[in-house]
Amino acid sequence: MSHTSTSAPTSREAQKARTRRSLLDAGLRLLEHQSLSSLGLREVTRVVGVAPAAFYRHFRDMGDLGVALVEESLGSLHGVVQEILAGPDDEAARIERTVSTIARYVREHPTHIRFVVRERHGGVPAVRAAIGAELDRFAEEVATALAADEVSEGWSERDMRMLGELFVDHMVMTASAFLDAALGEGPDEASVARTARRRLQLISTGRRHWLEG
Repeated sequence: MSHTSTSAPTSREAQKARTRRSLLDAGLRLLEHQSLSSLGLREVTRVVGVAPAAFYRHFRDMGDLGVALVEESLGSLHGVVQEILAGPDDEAARIERTVSTIARYVREHPTHIRFVVRERHGGVPAVRAAIGAELDRFAEEVATALAADEVSEGWSERDMRMLGELFVDHMVMTASAFLDAALGEGPDEASVARTARRRLQLISTGRRHWLEG
């Protein structure tokens, strides 16, 4: 009797988790071809094979599902940012590490990148805010890491934050370009990588001379 009372809730929780996972996966797949603002709740539940009422056991609305996708899409990027910033502060090595790491991440997570790039300026305010908050966190992490470099001596906190934001904007732009290349749109991957390196070299050059003006 005790075995039944303890295993039944566990089974229900497992089923609930599977349904939530299925809703997220279905939403992400459908968002490959449309924006979140145009995606209907019934489209998602139809793909999963559950009643629309079941959706509300997991998410308040489509915006809430979108926020969950933001957390999933960008959550793992914190490790990627740390990987890029790890090691010695040699600029050439860091530039190469940045470009190659972003390219690899896009190859491994194309649907997540597509979602973030599209919805960063999309029509769902809660999702825009969630993406903005995550990118702000990245900018703060980058600024903190780069502040330890010798070349950052004398920089104000405001300027370090600006540098972090510039670095993160470049990451997003590069990820979007790699995604386009994978879809056969725009320059190929090698050209995207070359452009990304040159832009980072320009940022690096400006950084070395920033306090001289």
